[in-house]
Amino acid sequence: MKFDLNSLVRVNVLKLKPYASARDEFKDFDADMVFLDANENPFENGVNRYPDPQQRSLKSILADVKGLNEACMLLGNGSDEVLDLIYRVFCRPSIDNIITLPPTYGMYNVLAETNDVENRKVLLSDDFQLEPSKILDAVDENTKLIFICSPNNPTGNSFASEAIEKILLEFKGVVVIDEAYIDFSNNPSWIHRLREFPNLIITQTLSKAYGLAGIRLGICYASKEIISVLNKIKPPYNVNELTQSRAKQRLIAHERVEQEVAKIIEERTKLITALSQVSFISTIYTSDANFVLVKVDDANKRYEELIAHGIVIRNRSTQPLCENTLRFTVGNPEENIKLINVLNELN
Repeated sequence: MKFDLNSLVRVNVLKLKPYASARDEFKDFDADMVFLDANENPFENGVNRYPDPQQRSLKSILADVKGLNEACMLLGNGSDEVLDLIYRVFCRPSIDNIITLPPTYGMYNVLAETNDVENRKVLLSDDFQLEPSKILDAVDENTKLIFICSPNNPTGNSFASEAIEKILLEFKGVVVIDEAYIDFSNNPSWIHRLREFPNLIITQTLSKAYGLAGIRLGICYASKEIISVLNKIKPPYNVNELTQSRAKQRLIAHERVEQEVAKIIEERTKLITALSQVSFISTIYTSDANFVLVKVDDANKRYEELIAHGIVIRNRSTQPLCENTLRFTVGNPEENIKLINVLNELN
């Protein structure tokens, strides 16, 4: 099926001439120059200059880590900004629609409502898997985006690649695969298949495996053509200097990150084993993420009991197919031991 990007992008975005900041016009940030172009405070304090609007040095490191061309990347103030840009490029308010697959990440729906875009919800199967035929049946001529979170939040499982491929091949719009938790999975990232699918966008984050939730850095990987369109509406200085600097430090320290991820996966296995011995937990769902979803006898009661013992978790019972479920993030060894000890003390 031939993918026509221009037919999907909003006409006003195609015509839009992006704002050119002072640092877009002069790009050699390391040159020994007198900078009098951007109305900055001239007294050096480390952050008195505007940051690189295209985050070139950070993208260079990411390109080495991911094995991907820098032109196929867009960085945002958290993944939520990246997702919002995707909505605003492709979806006409009050006309177009998107498809989400509950239970899933709640911001997809919030962003749909914010952008006045209909969200057509197609539930996962009872075992939390995609049902491609039902998803494709929900598509009409105004369906622009399908959001697939894999590994999925809040369920923790990954989706079968065959099911995702079917959607990619048969849907004329854009498929967004949210890989916030991919580093905790044995499944390969879809970024290695970008060339196969011109309608594919992948989002990732440094908040989870890289432990940088506080700096808010989200990443979008897609074809050069899609990234070019997204750059048209990206705010000029959306990733600040402190975020760029901290991200570069952490990406360079990849061996430490790998060790931390390995430890989290090891602790996840221990946690699942211990949870299987808790009397009021009836189901422990498969997890490829840094959390575990479980079904309990009374989620509201157990949530309050854990709060009383100083442990904060997520009660996911309001989500479709998730009645009486709790989600435990995998903590450090001491935190996990405390959680298990408290759970075993509860009747």
